[in-house]
Amino acid sequence: MDADVAARAWIDGWMRGWRDHDPEPIVAVYTEDAVFRSHPFRDAQTPREYALQAFGEEESAEFRFGEPVAAGDRAAVEYWAVIRSGGKDWTLAGTTILRFADDGRASYHLDYWTMEERRRDPPPGWG
Repeated sequence: MDADVAARAWIDGWMRGWRDHDPEPIVAVYTEDAVFRSHPFRDAQTPREYALQAFGEEESAEFRFGEPVAAGDRAAVEYWAVIRSGGKDWTLAGTTILRFADDGRASYHLDYWTMEERRRDPPPGWG
């Protein structure tokens, strides 16, 4: 298993799923027993549960992912999004920490993020 290749497959699954508000491409990049935490202080949930919840709150989203930083069976991936929700723009910026199983699917996911009510562009050198 190559963590860089696995991280890029994870990004692709999220790009397709988020773009179409379809949890299936996202679910496909995780093991069946993956530990998925969308924030350090939140309880774990399944990737499907999280995607359905998040997509249900969004009117639209513009998003991008940075280049993965990978080593061993782990990777970190930055993300940046402007989400329209409740008639307002929110900027979401964060990093996902991933661990991959031997088959390249994510078995562990932990997000660290912040959100602000307004549209912001990433800083120079982001991603």
